[in-house]
Amino acid sequence: MNVLIADDQKDMLKILCAYFEKEGFTVFQAENGEEALEIYYREKLDLAVLDWMMPGVNGVEVCKEMKASGSVKVMMLTAKSEGEDECYALETGADDYVKKPFFPKALLVRAKNLTGFQNCFEVADITIDTYAKKLFKQGMDINATKTEYELMRVLYQNKGAILNRNQLLDIVWGIDYEGEERTVDTHIRRLREKVGDGLIKTHRGMGYSIEVDNE
Repeated sequence: MNVLIADDQKDMLKILCAYFEKEGFTVFQAENGEEALEIYYREKLDLAVLDWMMPGVNGVEVCKEMKASGSVKVMMLTAKSEGEDECYALETGADDYVKKPFFPKALLVRAKNLTGFQNCFEVADITIDTYAKKLFKQGMDINATKTEYELMRVLYQNKGAILNRNQLLDIVWGIDYEGEERTVDTHIRRLREKVGDGLIKTHRGMGYSIEVDNE
């Protein structure tokens, strides 16, 4: 599950990112409203955690734009304590409103409740554990490498869609990767040996997808 955390306080940003990443979220971070919107339009987000008092485009304005063009869940963070401020944030589309200071773990629980986040996902006889970052087949750890785990997670997260090599390279290896794109095929082949041949489907000339018929 993808979460954007936007806060101009670098220490706060670092702490929140660490908490969410540890729980298995894929985290994107921004230090101002402009960066937050750039990420929003570039990535498929499930949740945006926005600080109200960011410089330039503030959190409320970011929230308004996100809600006007999509269905991402939004949590607003603020040091403002007036009840009217909370009402204003909620009226502009925020799904939750958290006053600073707060306990990061409590914020994480609220984020999970808001998004329906789960640590484990089942597809056929494979369990994807986003907390341990492991893959299990019929309850047994298949010793997937980090890259194999990420490939499986990304394919599952986009089940029903076909992802081509370049998309998988950008998401799993990073946009700065300069190696051969055929490395995707090699890792998919190794992953299939561990999860089973029928789960990951090849679409010739197009890419790969999770075979959802077996769920």
